[in-house]
Amino acid sequence: MTAQTVAQAIAWATQLLKDTSDSPKLDSEVLLLHVINKPKSYLFAWPDSELSDEQQVEYCKLIKRRQVGEPVAHIIGEREFWSLPLEVNPSTLIPRPDTETLVEYALDLALPEHAEVLDLGTGTGAIALALASEKPQWHITALDFSVDAVALAKRNQLKLGFENVHIEQSNWYSAVGDCKFDLIVSNPPYIEQDDQHLSQGDVRFEPLSALVADDAGMADIKVIISQGRKHLNQGGYVLIEHGYQQATKLQQYFAQMSYSNILTIKDMAGCDRVTLAQWLGESP
Repeated sequence: MTAQTVAQAIAWATQLLKDTSDSPKLDSEVLLLHVINKPKSYLFAWPDSELSDEQQVEYCKLIKRRQVGEPVAHIIGEREFWSLPLEVNPSTLIPRPDTETLVEYALDLALPEHAEVLDLGTGTGAIALALASEKPQWHITALDFSVDAVALAKRNQLKLGFENVHIEQSNWYSAVGDCKFDLIVSNPPYIEQDDQHLSQGDVRFEPLSALVADDAGMADIKVIISQGRKHLNQGGYVLIEHGYQQATKLQQYFAQMSYSNILTIKDMAGCDRVTLAQWLGESP
């Protein structure tokens, strides 16, 4: 690499990544900012500033990692979600903007002031911590089957300082006993095992256990819906993220399990992404 200035480095990296990234310039900028430890405004204010030899060597290493497809979030160890800086690693899914649709809708629900909320499959803790940032009076329980994911979520909680979130290891509802909640949220595994997208993009570097589910991607979703009935207060809600072609299946299964007020919400791209249902009956 012969580039010496910020502008030259970004141009070099963008050209190198153009065949392997959907956003080569953005990736190049994010990785350079990580190396030089500066805000994005620095790129526009100081395009002719020179990189040190050490910075150039480090930048080259990071660009090569991105060139083989490693996610930017894994390379820099962080991803922003709901304006919160979250630590990420290969033990969990990388938080995605589409999931903010679930958070936004959850915050708009008519819940008790001191609502009890359950986040199943919390991963980095993204959903639970986003809700906690907006609703400090809520009590939020965040669970994940992966011990590594639980440790990661706890680090994010500690860094952000949200004391209204309790995080622990659990196989779906196994750790909650007879507890009941006003809201259950989840971004569970919902991809079919033979889905072609599993061999593309960032998901190649994410754990299959957090992506793939049996029964055409519906197995874990059905567990959350069916068992959720005995863990919901009357009038409580379930809010689940899912694949863009799964909305009808979720609606039908919610109805089969005697839920009411079933609604599917679209994400920022206009795709069906989150389905909501309300439990008005007695616990089964």
